[in-house]
Amino acid sequence: MSRSPILEEVESSYLKKEIPLFNVGDTVRIQTRIIEGDKERLQAFLGIVIARKGQGLSETFTLYRTAYGSSMERVFLLHSPRISNIEVVRPGKVRRAKLYYLRGKQGKGSKVREQFVAGGKQQAAVVSAAPAADVGV
Repeated sequence: MSRSPILEEVESSYLKKEIPLFNVGDTVRIQTRIIEGDKERLQAFLGIVIARKGQGLSETFTLYRTAYGSSMERVFLLHSPRISNIEVVRPGKVRRAKLYYLRGKQGKGSKVREQFVAGGKQQAAVVSAAPAADVGV
């Protein structure tokens, strides 16, 4: 289903300009802004991306992590002003679009293989959220 050009134009002002390239299976550290009274602080959440959904302003991704014997899952809006930083800690190599099977797994069953990139490190690829400009012929 195509989106209205008017809707895309209004949403484009709210889209984040630079978002790091990350996929399902990557281990990601998210810095979220927490407001407590008059104070604001950053809180990190480290987890494996198990799903990505949507497009445009309503695009979401789900992070899953197990810590101290309990597991938790959080859904984040990709273009939310509450997210201050997204950092790819470890790229993962998976063959599925959704990793819901990781829920409830422990030990080696919950591991995701690491994807090795030529050059030793994953290059910091930045995806522009703005629509591509038309190229004249």
